[in-house]
Amino acid sequence: MRAVIQRVSEAKCTVDGLITGSITTGFLILLGIEDADTEDDLQWLAQKISNLRVFGDENGLMNKALADVDGDILLISQFTLFAQTKKGNRPSFIRAAKPDKAIPLYEQMIKVLETITGKTIATGIFGADMKISLVNDGPVTIIMDTKDKDNH
Repeated sequence: MRAVIQRVSEAKCTVDGLITGSITTGFLILLGIEDADTEDDLQWLAQKISNLRVFGDENGLMNKALADVDGDILLISQFTLFAQTKKGNRPSFIRAAKPDKAIPLYEQMIKVLETITGKTIATGIFGADMKISLVNDGPVTIIMDTKDKDNH
């Protein structure tokens, strides 16, 4: 799993002119799922995201986690995070999980994040043509990959 986590002051997802999810302070998370991903990857990533200390404290230092600022999450599925661009000019998405694998893991990530945060997770619509708007706060953008979890 690969996640691009953006600290935002606001973010929303629109599909066919209708807002499917919107948040103020929190994380916009673009989540890519590949065939090799497991429940362990999901649990590890959800914990890392929820404990990520990138919100400013009273001294302006990045010391606070999502819960410390009562932040929300907008979670968007994005298979293009596994684009392979080594050959040619048209990306290959062969590493991205097919919907039959990706949808259950995406839905499970929503449930796990809701359990951890105690909040409803705002979402897009899997596979839809989504329009994402955001105000990246900082800007702060962190990329996490579960392939890195065993590398201390």
